[in-house]
Amino acid sequence: MNYLIVGLGNIGAEYANTRHNMGFMVLDAWAKASNAVFKDERYGAVTEISFKGRKFILLKPSTYMNLSGNAVRYWVNKLKLPLENLLVICDDLNLPLGSIRMRKKGSDGGHNGLKNINELLGTQNYCRVRLGIGNDFTKGQQVSFVIGEMDEEEKEKIPAICERTIEGIKSFALIGPDRTMNSLNTKM
Repeated sequence: MNYLIVGLGNIGAEYANTRHNMGFMVLDAWAKASNAVFKDERYGAVTEISFKGRKFILLKPSTYMNLSGNAVRYWVNKLKLPLENLLVICDDLNLPLGSIRMRKKGSDGGHNGLKNINELLGTQNYCRVRLGIGNDFTKGQQVSFVIGEMDEEEKEKIPAICERTIEGIKSFALIGPDRTMNSLNTKM
């Protein structure tokens, strides 16, 4: 069985350690741990990881965040994938750093990547994992915060967040989203 796991982020070295690239960070950590190498394909960097009879296609869209829907729609169609086998990972400034939330559907919550995916898929009915980045910014500084570089304290927490999220992705494929949400949706 195939699963498309999409980590949202922005391409380019200037965005590599920004809060908005949490989705990329998770996929990079999983690929590194699995000795998988991303290859540039249409609309993004792609690699595959097999685990317990499941094949995970990891996608880091190259479309920039606000146009992520182009990559997701293309790969869902290319893989002839049912939407229940799609999982999107993104940052969420409405959750404190370290919080992880899986949902089976939902609004974009103000996240431009999810907004574009919802528009181009024509539905909100797909699983997503939101990774909290906190909201430690002053009024009018939201964009600077989201695409800003993480401080050392934040960076120290990333490996544990990635590890927990990767376990959640595996669980999503093995036992389904409902049971996974019960164990994953806790604050670290």
